[in-house]
Order: sequence, then C-alpha cells, then structure tokens
Amino acid sequence: MSSEHQAETQMEGEDQTPRMVRSPSASIGHANQDLQFINSRNPIEDPTNPYYIHHEDNLGNVFVSQLLIGQENYVSWSRAMQLSISVKNKLGFLDGSIPKPSSSDYTLYNVWIRNNNIVISWILNSVSKEISSSILYDESAANIWTDLKVRFHQRNGPHIHNLRKSLMNLKQETLSIGMYFTKLKTVWEELANYRPSCTCNGCTCGGVKKL
Repeated sequence: MSSEHQAETQMEGEDQTPRMVRSPSASIGHANQDLQFINSRNPIEDPTNPYYIHHEDNLGNVFVSQLLIGQENYVSWSRAMQLSISVKNKLGFLDGSIPKPSSSDYTLYNVWIRNNNIVISWILNSVSKEISSSILYDESAANIWTDLKVRFHQRNGPHIHNLRKSLMNLKQETLSIGMYFTKLKTVWEELANYRPSCTCNGCTCGGVKKL
C-alpha cells in the first residue's frame, strides 16, 4: 500500500465531527454579561460591600471596654473604635470617605442612611452619658466623629508632660521583661498620638519638634 493511500485511509478514520469554537466577539459579549451582572447586584446583598448589613450589625453593639469620658482617654478610645468599625467594614461611614448618595438613587440612599444610623448608634453606645447627650441629634456619623476629635484630641500640654514623666520614671524593678516592655510601649504610643502631623517632606516645618 502506498504512503499516499495510507494517509487517505487515516484521514477517513478520524472523527470528522465539527467542533464549536467561540468567536472573539462572543467571548467579549459573555464577559460583558458577567460584568453587567456584577454591577447590577444590590450593594446590600454583597457581603464585600460596605453597604452590606450583616445580621450581627445591630444597634446595641459596644466595641470598647471603657467609654469615652473626655480628653484623658480619647486617644486609646478612638483607636479601639476605628479598629472595631474597620472590622465591620463600615469605616467609610465613620471617616466620611463614603459620602451620602443623591436622594434620586432611592435604593442606595436609603441603605446609606441605615448604615450611617448604625454607626451613630455604635458611637453613642461607646461614650459617656454626658457626651452622648451632646451628639444625639447629629445626623451624620462622620460629623460626630470629627466633632469628638476637635473637642478631645487637642494638644494637651499637662497630659503630654505627664506621659513624658511616666516614660522617664518607668523602671523594671519587679516587673517581668514582657510586662515592663508592655507598659513602656503603651505610654510611648499614646505620646506618639499627640505628635503633630508634618506638613513638609523631610520635616523642615518643625512639626516633630513641637511635641
């Protein structure tokens, strides 16, 4: 049998069933459909979206062991609140990075209102009664957060002096190395939170020296 005849026989034996090949335009169309589906999802139904409200995101949540009482514990309180609300994926409602949508977008607007009110309730649950009464009627969680910062995060000369004095007087004595380091780190980090933000590159503005 000649080689040409063998080649023809082999071709006749092969599966001649036509295969479906997706054209580039069809692939693009399919991808666009997927994208449209993702974009069309209601934010409140997407667990990765800050607008999503989990069943445990209730108004009675308390995130701190010590309520905010004033300037003396604002630094540690605000840090604890930011960490807790960040875990809840609601930090944007606290710092204002998620602005209120237009009321024309009815669904998103109402979901924003719900989230904003939840964050407000978390703040109210975490401050003293005296402070709570002064922020109760503010309708924006971000405004409340800014107001508390302005009131209680001012540079406090006597408190900074006491922190510096604590650092100088802190001795290990009978403390374990771990406990001594913990106390030292706690005071140092609180002191660092009172450091003014540098407004230049290389700190030629003297911001660090102000501390």
